[in-house]
Amino acid sequence: MAAGGAAGGAGDRYPAGEPDGSGDRDRPGGRDDTARPARRPTAPRETVLRTLSDMSEGFLTVDEAWRISFANREAVRLLGAEPVRPGRSLWQVAAIAAPGLEGQCRRATAEGRPIGFDLTRPLDGRLYFLRLVPVPEGGLGISFVDVTDHRPREDGQPLGVPARERAARMAELTTALAEAVTSKDVVRAVAEHVLPPVAADGLVVETLEGGRIRVVDSVGYAREFLRRIDGIPLTEHTAVADVLRNRTPLFVGSAAEFEKLYPRLKHLSDNSPSRAWAFLPLIVSGRATGSCVISFSEPRTFSEDDRTLLTALSSLVAQALERARLFDVEHTRAQGLQRGLLPRTLPSLPAVTAAARYLPAGRGDEVGGDWYDVIPLSADRVAMVIGDVMGHGITEAATMGRLRTAVRTLADLDMDPDELLTHLSEIVGDLGYDYYATCLYAVFDPVTRICSYALAGHLPPLLVHPDGTVHTPDVDINPPLGAADPPFDVHELRLPEEALLVFCTDGLVESPDRDADQGLTLLRQTLGTAVTRSGYFDPPGTTGPGAGTARLEELCDLVVSTLLPDHAATNDDAALLIAHTRCTPTDDVASCSLPEDPRAAGQAREYVRSQLDVWGLDDLVMSTELLVSELIGNVVRHAGGPIRLRLMRSRSLICEVYDGSLTTPRIRRVGQTDEGGRGLHLVAALSRRWGTRYLADGKCIWTEQDLPHAERELPHEDSHDGPDGV
Repeated sequence: MAAGGAAGGAGDRYPAGEPDGSGDRDRPGGRDDTARPARRPTAPRETVLRTLSDMSEGFLTVDEAWRISFANREAVRLLGAEPVRPGRSLWQVAAIAAPGLEGQCRRATAEGRPIGFDLTRPLDGRLYFLRLVPVPEGGLGISFVDVTDHRPREDGQPLGVPARERAARMAELTTALAEAVTSKDVVRAVAEHVLPPVAADGLVVETLEGGRIRVVDSVGYAREFLRRIDGIPLTEHTAVADVLRNRTPLFVGSAAEFEKLYPRLKHLSDNSPSRAWAFLPLIVSGRATGSCVISFSEPRTFSEDDRTLLTALSSLVAQALERARLFDVEHTRAQGLQRGLLPRTLPSLPAVTAAARYLPAGRGDEVGGDWYDVIPLSADRVAMVIGDVMGHGITEAATMGRLRTAVRTLADLDMDPDELLTHLSEIVGDLGYDYYATCLYAVFDPVTRICSYALAGHLPPLLVHPDGTVHTPDVDINPPLGAADPPFDVHELRLPEEALLVFCTDGLVESPDRDADQGLTLLRQTLGTAVTRSGYFDPPGTTGPGAGTARLEELCDLVVSTLLPDHAATNDDAALLIAHTRCTPTDDVASCSLPEDPRAAGQAREYVRSQLDVWGLDDLVMSTELLVSELIGNVVRHAGGPIRLRLMRSRSLICEVYDGSLTTPRIRRVGQTDEGGRGLHLVAALSRRWGTRYLADGKCIWTEQDLPHAERELPHEDSHDGPDGV
């Protein structure tokens, strides 16, 4: 009987009584029966329909396209009239849809034999026994009966306990998969809850990407074997290809059986530790997404219970893996966004070497609003910034990126800390009332040994002296950016010849079981003890290339592990920046005052020749004379005094001319016949870079020239590969 034919077409809806054409009833009237024509015999089809309609079990038939063609009274009662309307897809019947149903139906059709199995109804948790009977002409007959309390085996023995065990296993796996976040979490859940019950030894979960098989994760397989199958075209792995094409599980009980089915894959079975396999298709929304291969170290026969359990589990795994893969994609994007917004490397400068850590909140999305940066300024000065956009997520990360870019732009203008935070607060205010951020911006001058900084709702820096003493400035903190009204207070720290400046966000010192004051106390103790015990600054000036950064990296790791031992339990991002500061030696700086008249240029040239001879930089005498002549000539003609010249020997030769005017020097376009206006063109041509910074009583025009030989080696100079915590 074809499911879509003999069992009734779309017009055979829900038989409430006898089918039409029931010729077995007496016709009305008082004639003698012998006088009437003989009764028309009941058609076989109608007899079958009447029988099916009165069954105590629910019964459905579906055609080859999985459309319902018939439903008896019990099916209508259990599942509802509308869900089982003829012509409706079986997969749209929510009352019977459960993990494993589609796989079992396809398996019964592919194998061409009846299959019985237990299924838990999603609506009420009742356990039903389903029997699937393929029809030779195409289609499937489905009967189902409630066996929650008891169901007899064919031998009459109770089957309630094994059925409950299978249901319990399904429930445990469902819970584990619901808690799985990443694809690897899904594989671990399958390994823990599926392999032991079926005595399996190996597991490989694969996805289909661009026509190739990609291994997500595995258990019980060597890396060499996984490399053989990872990335191969689907057409070359015919076993998986057949499973995905037919969407039907494949159970192979021995290596001989596998080689007989797939002789081209003998090289895989020879190199595999397994001798029996269950190939399970992963189907999501009618789309084949991959396969789950469960393997056994010894040949075996798969019982009906094994086949039923594994087929049902494959549907659960498919749904969980698809959800986890979406998370993996977003997680990767989030990591890329965070890495792109934070500095990839921190510069190692003459005055500062730094290391940093960024630790996202323990939620797994790795995106937050904390940031840090180290920015080189003119005259070997260094700007250090750390900030925290309030909140956690993509929006806060994007806001953080905008603020970090703004800080770098404003820092290039050589603004004082209070002025920079004023502009930054205006930017945050323009974003809206819901945006706030804390920030610390500091500028360290290695010549004056002063670190000036301003705070907008942020923790002040910690100063660690060479003897291990940790100083915490007691200063007033201005409100956060977006809520503060300028001006911002500027604070100063006078640093020793070498020191550590430690900057952090509140996520490092605060935790669910510790307030900020307790966290700061622990941070001070950790820093002081580490510097004292390790002899961080001893012996001074003898650390080789890379040693300074290596020590900072170790110190960062120590601080993070001490203050955040269980980072996965945190609910806030944390950023840490530690800077090793070094002051400029006095014999590397030379300055002189000049008169406010044309004699200044000549005196400046003479001073340059004398000082560069002392430093052994005779090759730079001519170019430096031209630079100071042009700069001082412009001051005499267009600005005013007092005039001062300062030379600094560092990784480059720095030349600075100070005057008392706020006039901005600008390069202007000149024609071929113009007699002037080329001075700054000459300055730009002779310098690696040049610029202007403004002071309270005037300005400074500075230039940098490369040293004539290889870059000057500094005692503490080393490379930096970037913060490991990003």
